[in-house]
Amino acid sequence: MNALDRPDLAEVPTFYHGYLALAEGHDLLQALRDASARTVSTIAHIPVGKGDHRYAPGKWSIKEVLQHVIDAERIFSYRALRFARNDATELAGFDENTYAANALADRRDLNDLAQELGVVSASTTTLFQSFSPAMLLRSGTANNVSISVRALGWVIAGHATHHMNVIAQRYL
Repeated sequence: MNALDRPDLAEVPTFYHGYLALAEGHDLLQALRDASARTVSTIAHIPVGKGDHRYAPGKWSIKEVLQHVIDAERIFSYRALRFARNDATELAGFDENTYAANALADRRDLNDLAQELGVVSASTTTLFQSFSPAMLLRSGTANNVSISVRALGWVIAGHATHHMNVIAQRYL
């Protein structure tokens, strides 16, 4: 077994299984790079001035979706770092809607969000590349469920893919 391989579903809380299914390939680092490339491609197809578009009342704007992907990737990466370093502290969950309401993404430029997302994605890939096989197989508890370090990486890739699919299908 290679530590970069897809995790066993037992390493992944049930509510993340859908994200795991969306992540491409069998190598974590390549899955992260593929998700980043898909994100860049999706953002490139967003027409100028459409960043504040919502596909329905009460739904996030495109800018809010991108900010959510950034926030979630940072949080998942932080969890992975803590667990990789053998930090056994249980970590809290986060309320994505509270984060979205307080991020003020509507005040941001779409290009700035795209640039930030690219930097965050590159940082995430570099972080996971730095982990040893033993670190990737470690796990910890976040939001009251156990998850492995490598599973967090796969969730990051699948989560970004999920939201780029939503943008492509419902917003564009």
